[in-house]
Amino acid sequence: MAAQIDGVFESGLQQKIKESKVLVVGAGGIGCEILKNLVLTGFQDIEIIDLDTIDVSNLNRQFLFHKEHVGKSKANVARESALTFNPNANIKAYHDSITTNNYGVNFFQRFSIVLNALDNRAARSHVNRLCLTADVPLIESGTAGYNGQVELIKRGLTTCYECFPQPAQKTFPGCTIRNTPSEPIHCIVWAKHLFNQLFGESAEDEDVSPDTADPEAGAEVGQAALEKDANEKGNVDRVNTRTWAKECQYDAEKIFNKLFYDDIKYLLTMSNLWKNRNPPKPAKWDTVQEDAKEEDAIVDSVARDQTVLSMAQSAKLFAESIKALEAALAKLPDGDHLVWDKDDKEAMDFVAACANIRAQIFNIPRKSRFEIKSMAGNIIPAIATTNAITAGIVVMRAFRVLQQEFEKCKTVYVRLRVNPRNQFIVPDTTIIPPNPKCYVCAAKPEVVLKLDTKKLTVRELRDDILIKALNMISPDVMLDGANSIVISSEEGETDCNNAKTLEEMKIVDGCILKVDDFLQNYELSITVLHKDPGREEAPFEIVADAESLKPKEAEAESSAAAPGPSSAPADDAPQPSTSKGVNGSANGKNTAPNHDSDDDLCIVEEEEENVEGRPSTSKASSSKATVEKRKHAPEEDEPANKKAKVSSSHTPMDEDDDLIILD
Repeated sequence: MAAQIDGVFESGLQQKIKESKVLVVGAGGIGCEILKNLVLTGFQDIEIIDLDTIDVSNLNRQFLFHKEHVGKSKANVARESALTFNPNANIKAYHDSITTNNYGVNFFQRFSIVLNALDNRAARSHVNRLCLTADVPLIESGTAGYNGQVELIKRGLTTCYECFPQPAQKTFPGCTIRNTPSEPIHCIVWAKHLFNQLFGESAEDEDVSPDTADPEAGAEVGQAALEKDANEKGNVDRVNTRTWAKECQYDAEKIFNKLFYDDIKYLLTMSNLWKNRNPPKPAKWDTVQEDAKEEDAIVDSVARDQTVLSMAQSAKLFAESIKALEAALAKLPDGDHLVWDKDDKEAMDFVAACANIRAQIFNIPRKSRFEIKSMAGNIIPAIATTNAITAGIVVMRAFRVLQQEFEKCKTVYVRLRVNPRNQFIVPDTTIIPPNPKCYVCAAKPEVVLKLDTKKLTVRELRDDILIKALNMISPDVMLDGANSIVISSEEGETDCNNAKTLEEMKIVDGCILKVDDFLQNYELSITVLHKDPGREEAPFEIVADAESLKPKEAEAESSAAAPGPSSAPADDAPQPSTSKGVNGSANGKNTAPNHDSDDDLCIVEEEEENVEGRPSTSKASSSKATVEKRKHAPEEDEPANKKAKVSSSHTPMDEDDDLIILD
């Protein structure tokens, strides 16, 4: 190995590499590359953690995995494969979620450095907070298509992952799209994938069938499916969706029953998926057609665009669009395909119909054709080369960290095209210091929360604001000065408060809430301000920095004095971060769910939606850890290291690494 050969590295670095202990979080596209680089460089003591299992679609870029590994733990297989490069390395693998209470501050303090290879916003925030508390350097990385980014997060020296507001995340795990959709956009993405499977240029990552490698469903589900579908040679024969559709002559009834009845019934057999979710309700063609007889058809095209169609109306549109698209495909030369276009009537009708049928099956609010058209967008695939380049930069940055050369650890961007200085790997000009008003790494984290105290419930405060928007795992909330517990992380202790409004809990304008999530060793002070939201306004607004409320003109005037999170070289166009997804929507708007992750990820450019008035189904909120209460630490100028007192109850949340949002 390189570190064991004298002269490859200077003696000081060579010794530090041998003695250091490294944690890699995520074993997907970037994680595989990082682990390979660490082993070949000579790192001896490595630990890697990932909850996910290996799917067929991973094999094109996660080179440590092969066909025989499908259905197995990514972390365990990555360890076994990496040891073939250097059998003398000490690698420990965890098939687990980094957000469980098994991995607290004491766990992180064991490491010299932590390397993130995630795509999950909540997991990124969680690791960020624990590394800050443990005072362990964190190297954050991410890719989006041909773009990548690597940055150092060091307490007191650099901005943290949550120092500045980020754009809304628009990545969706493959298992969410195929198995457990929870938002309209998930159904729209699934419908677009189905269009490509039947009429367009299909890709393996766009399979619309139930995902047997879903980590929540359990590895045994994927293994059982493999054994069931294996042929005499032990390989899996995959039936092409378009071939099957042609064989049944694009019969709308057969396709409908396959997608919305048979596949849904199969999903219901994955019982683990529905422990904390409402199960879907299969729909059959005959039953839907009986309901259609009682409804009048919508003739006017404008009215149809603005109307939310019923199941029966969507089924009729589904059949009509399939017939039209089949005819259009038949006119093309053999081997050619249709291209989905939101301005193509039949293609848009097909996606709108399929999305709404699937939405109703999963009890998700349906949308009008106009809304669906505005939400549909582009998909960016993971690129193996970008992952490899990014992972290489990560390990090179790790060398600097081990040598305590933090001033040389500027953020680095990987770009598809060279800049005016002929660079496609572009470093920042300076290291950006922490934001003094950050609601995570400031000495006294605090935010202002504007909402309607007369309508917003305690459950919505917990699920939509604390867990979803502020990325907490298991929060405890007390009303300052009243010594009353509003939300407890102990299961069942404050369930009686869930349906009460904040006003009923004596939380009114001017009240201060003390929030403590000791799974993250994180405390936050929230000042509640009452507001009556307008008809088109979001139900709540989180303000971490009053400066962020300035008009754009004022922001432009003060931009020179207040640097942003990423100061790209002056002669380059500003580049967005590829590793920092938004930490929940600071304006209360709905974002992609962050409790699932996989690397069959797609980036969808859609209009943001207001948060629905129903409680979140986040696994982080439904599965709480049993904890021992502790008093809030006294407010001091510097954050203290806090010891979490937890039992071994898990709060599952998945992580991986492949795709991150680009602005």
